[in-house]
Amino acid sequence: MTEEEKLAINIDLGRLRQKHRDLDAAIDALAHSSMSEPLRIQRLKKQKLQIKDEIAALQDSLFPDITA
Repeated sequence: MTEEEKLAINIDLGRLRQKHRDLDAAIDALAHSSMSEPLRIQRLKKQKLQIKDEIAALQDSLFPDITA
């Protein structure tokens, strides 16, 4: 993997981590609002899990598991 590819992955990781934090804040705000929307919260949580999976996949591509 070239340095440019690593840099691109790190940029993507940063973007995804920020999006993950933003979703966490949105979920928290909705959960504590007087007009809680369970369906919307559920959808946001699902998006958050998908982003977490994307982050894990990118991290795995940066640091492959070498067991020889």
